[in-house]
This record gives sequence, structure tokens and C-alpha cells, in this order.
Amino acid sequence: MEAFTVPVAVPPLAVTTPRLILRQWQDSDAEAFAEMNADPQVMEFFPATMTREKSDEMLMRCQNLINERGWGIWAVELRESGEFIGFVGLHTPGYDLPFVPCVEIAWRLKVDAWGKGYCTEAARAALDAGFNPLGLSEIVAFTALPNVRSQAVMKKLGMRCDPKENFMHPALEEGHWLREHCLYRLPRP
Repeated sequence: MEAFTVPVAVPPLAVTTPRLILRQWQDSDAEAFAEMNADPQVMEFFPATMTREKSDEMLMRCQNLINERGWGIWAVELRESGEFIGFVGLHTPGYDLPFVPCVEIAWRLKVDAWGKGYCTEAARAALDAGFNPLGLSEIVAFTALPNVRSQAVMKKLGMRCDPKENFMHPALEEGHWLREHCLYRLPRP
């Protein structure tokens, strides 16, 4: 197995789809992002909703990583209206997980953007960016076992899960209903 290295910094990637723009974060995204992160439906499979302060901190981290590397967790907007609908992108997990180092694909969309294919459309574009031009040999995704909606997106993307790779997320205490996670993998096509 080849050694994993985080892709070097590249010029900021332009990631678009027929209906979406995956772009660098803007200060004007902060309010809609905080509303999304405070929505119990959106955050159902996370330990808690986020305060405005924590949401703003996450936005700044995402923005700074894209500034440093040219890629990361992008804000997603609708081409037609310019409306912010959430995020999709690539990230190097900060937790000590059994499969790191790696690059994961992650997403979170506002409830009114669910069921329209936006997540899968944006995720396919992010995967393409990860494989070309970043040259990743594999991209992973993981979620809590009860989160079947995200797992359905992972399957649509062609990702595969081996139940033997399920793991207990180190940020969640023993016995927490979200602690057991499944891991999906997608090798470079």
C-alpha cells in the first residue's frame, strides 16, 4: 500500500456543476451557516447543534484551509439564485481514527435543499477534484450508523463499506447512541 500524503497546495480549485457552485466561504455565508448548524434536523446525527460562535469558528477554519491549500470544505450555492445551501468538500480528519491519514469527503445541507440531488451532485464534483487534479488514490467517508441518509449518498457515489471497518468515534463517550461509525471507501477510478 502506498504511503498517504496530503496533496500539496494548488491554486484555488474551481468546482462547479450544472446547478451548483462549490466556492470559497464569504462573510455573508455566516448567518445562513449558523442557522443550518443550529437546526436540530440538520444536526440529528451529531452530538449537538452548534452555537453561533462555534459555527463562525468552523467557517473560518474552512476558509483558512482553502486559502492555504486551494481545496477543502467548500460553501455550496445554487447557480440560479446564488443562495447558500450548505457545504460539500474534502478534508483531512483531525481525530485519531483507525484509518488516518486520509482525505474524507463531507457534506451538510439545509433541510430545504434535501431530496433534490444537490448533495450527490456536489459530492461527485468534489470527488472529481480530489482524484483530478489533486491525485488522491482514495477518498473516504464516514458517519454514525443510524445516519442512513448519508450512507445512501455514499452508496450513490459508488463508495463501498466493509462492516469489519466500523469503529467507535473517539470524540463520543462510551455508550453514546452515535458512537459507532461506518467507513466507506472509494479508490481512484
